[in-house]
Amino acid sequence: MVEAQIPVPLPIPGVKLGLANIVTVYVMFVLGPGDALLVLSARVFLGAVFSGQMSTLLYSAGGGLLCWLALCLLRRVLSRDQIWLCSPVAAIFHNLGQLLVAAGVMKTWAVLAYLPYLVMAGAAAGLFTGLCAQVLIRHLEKIH
Repeated sequence: MVEAQIPVPLPIPGVKLGLANIVTVYVMFVLGPGDALLVLSARVFLGAVFSGQMSTLLYSAGGGLLCWLALCLLRRVLSRDQIWLCSPVAAIFHNLGQLLVAAGVMKTWAVLAYLPYLVMAGAAAGLFTGLCAQVLIRHLEKIH
């Protein structure tokens, strides 16, 4: 909800930084897929409840689950030092998941024309959140 108050300098509707994904990426690489799925599920549900927009639950869940699957696969081949690489890919899959839900809800594949714009925005936002998650992990490892 806090993130919704931050203006994004791009004139593309629906584009946001994805700051909550920092937590999901962190949990995936530090605690594992099961805990990451629990955190993601709680975040998606509570976000819909507190925003008062239950219709966003479908879009967030679809995007979040596809993102989670991508992170699960990437976690097997990339190390914690390569989070900055996997987060942009996961962000792109998040956008794809949301568009697939939108295509199902609207009963048209025309919404996929929006994908190139979301790929660019998702890759940039994912790079930012991935770098943030990587810095967070390194900082917390130094503390312990």
